[in-house]
Amino acid sequence: MVKIGFDNQKYQSLQSERILQRVEHFGGKLYMEFGGKLFDDYHASRVLPGFEPDSKMKMLLQLKDQAEVVIAICAAHIEQNKRRGDLGITYDQDVMRLIDAFRSIGLLVGSVVITQYHGQHAADLFMRKLEALGVKVYKHYPIEDYPSNVKLIVSDDGYGKNDYVETERPIVVVTAPGPGSGKMAVCLSQLYHEHKRGIRAGYAKYETFPIWNLPLKHPVNLAYEAATADLADVNMIDPFHLEAYGITTVNYNRDVEIYPVLEAIFRQIYGECPYKSPTDMGVNMAGFAIIDDEACCEASRQEIIRRYFSTACDVRKGMSEPSELHKQEMLLRSLNLDVTERKAVPAARAKAEETGNPAAAIELPDGRVVTGKTSSLMGACSAALLNALKAVAGIRDSVNLISPMVLAPIQHLKIEHLGNSNPRLHTDEVLIALSMSAVTNPTAELAMEALSGLRGSEVHSSVILSQVDENVFKKLGMNVTCDPVYQTHKLYHKK
Repeated sequence: MVKIGFDNQKYQSLQSERILQRVEHFGGKLYMEFGGKLFDDYHASRVLPGFEPDSKMKMLLQLKDQAEVVIAICAAHIEQNKRRGDLGITYDQDVMRLIDAFRSIGLLVGSVVITQYHGQHAADLFMRKLEALGVKVYKHYPIEDYPSNVKLIVSDDGYGKNDYVETERPIVVVTAPGPGSGKMAVCLSQLYHEHKRGIRAGYAKYETFPIWNLPLKHPVNLAYEAATADLADVNMIDPFHLEAYGITTVNYNRDVEIYPVLEAIFRQIYGECPYKSPTDMGVNMAGFAIIDDEACCEASRQEIIRRYFSTACDVRKGMSEPSELHKQEMLLRSLNLDVTERKAVPAARAKAEETGNPAAAIELPDGRVVTGKTSSLMGACSAALLNALKAVAGIRDSVNLISPMVLAPIQHLKIEHLGNSNPRLHTDEVLIALSMSAVTNPTAELAMEALSGLRGSEVHSSVILSQVDENVFKKLGMNVTCDPVYQTHKLYHKK
């Protein structure tokens, strides 16, 4: 069983109180940069067991009458079809998903800001789509020599060229579908425009990781480095905080590097800077809600192993640079981690070696490990999924949950009518077949009812999974890794 290491209730209470203090400090208008995910912060929930993925949203709801949301998205990310790794959707799709999600719980979404815009065609199409749906859209432009040329940045030819984002509420939450979207630049641009209009506004940063009051090499903070290997983020001691207060705190390189510029921008706008360090800018209270440090350390070590496999597979697919994998390997070595400490890994590899075919293993939340092998009827992941459901539901391993008479017509449909060359059933097809069987088979119905018991399980495949199988596991709340090996030597692999 996963040990709880984080007091979610305490966190929400401390966090909302801290944000209200910052709002009061600036006394009028606060632009708050929200890092990480608002609705579904699964990284935080994995490394801080007990943290609920929507904790930040629940906290924000306590302020909803005072707050509105502005979503930033980088034009280059739209052009590149950049995707969220956890959900598999593009950033522009996620913007619309976020708008719907915010609105569904009563939060005001004021607008969307397209950052780094310089006429990209895909960005134009996306803007027209949003405007046709009644969403206000603003454009922010690249600034030459950003962020070093402060004089240009804080001028009519810098931030002054950006559209002024019209807002209604005293707290403006600036969020984004992912990192590198330009949230901070949106906030600072707004401070410039507000100042020109005679309105004093403040800025604060709400970023869960790295956790500033944990040690630099704490596994929770190293797991953050693993999660952002593609951004080349590095945790570091905040030298400005140490000099100002004599206290050691942790921040990350981008905030430390940008702080002198940020300080200069504040001085250029207001004549003074309200913060003495990057740590001062933050309002994160997560470190004060850790109640079992070792539980969080172990969860973070497992997350680092998962991130290693994810990057290794992306490098194999040509989607990531080898340097990112080298970073993950360095993090593994720094904690003396071996990938076989993820229990599903040696189990899947052993089954693959035994059968000579791809195999999969699932570590259930209670610590039991089940495996699945490749057969003529179904892939290894499909077999492992059914075996896991049997284990959770207490069904004997020898029982067939789905009759071959049900599976055969599905295979016939795939091969003869849908043009598939692989007759084996994917996990989504197996679950559909299982749900059909549950109508007349009480044992299959029992297995279907056990699906929720798989949440939090750990899955490992001896080969790279199809996108279909990976998505099904994720939708079931299971954490998936694969060895960076393709099942065949073909150059084209269907998703």
